[in-house]
Amino acid sequence: MTSQRADLSKDPRTVSGMFDQVAKRYDLTNIAMTFGLDAVWRRATTRAVAPQPGERILDLAAGTCRSSASLARSGAQVVAADFSPGMLAEGRRRYGDVRGLSFVEADATALPFDDGEFDAVTMSYGLRNVNDPKKALAELARVTRPGGRIVINEFSTPPNALFRRLYRFYNDRVLPRVARIVGSNGDAYDYLNESIRAWPDQRALAAWIGEAGWSDVAYHNLSFGIVALHRARRRTA
Repeated sequence: MTSQRADLSKDPRTVSGMFDQVAKRYDLTNIAMTFGLDAVWRRATTRAVAPQPGERILDLAAGTCRSSASLARSGAQVVAADFSPGMLAEGRRRYGDVRGLSFVEADATALPFDDGEFDAVTMSYGLRNVNDPKKALAELARVTRPGGRIVINEFSTPPNALFRRLYRFYNDRVLPRVARIVGSNGDAYDYLNESIRAWPDQRALAAWIGEAGWSDVAYHNLSFGIVALHRARRRTA
């Protein structure tokens, strides 16, 4: 099979195909590349969503559905949605028996859900891969009830200049080598580095969220700003 590599045009079919190819070793590669920090970030995201029993929650760009399963174990009804059928298939294989968890193939810019259907929506490391992230944020607002909440976990910009240079060095020189040793498609992780470099910083993303119909927007840096959790509420009027 020929390896697929997305670029910053983020053609949906190419990005989806790329993730299909890395699905089986995706989690292992993430553990290796982040030195296990991905688990810390996932727990922080679950705490930020604060799932409650009986709530209906959308986990968009769910990938292999590790975060979705964590949310569902709280007693919430969780929809794991992703545009990569390969990722969802891996998620079903691993977590198909988790109570309250369902799986839906979905495009972030045209979600197949009703207005106000969810109490909370969340998206981890996926908004950066959408070709129109502002439209995706507006779609997430549409499917969230007034007063409902959003949590976006995304790679970001470390505010400390020295640490930022070290982080860029790691992404440029070390990450690609680790990805080629552990992963199934090293080229996909070249795209990862490029997409992180091109992504807006914390304040810019917070502004996008506010423009898309959310209020009380705030963010919290994790691991010195390698990633940032953005939280907000769906406007009630």
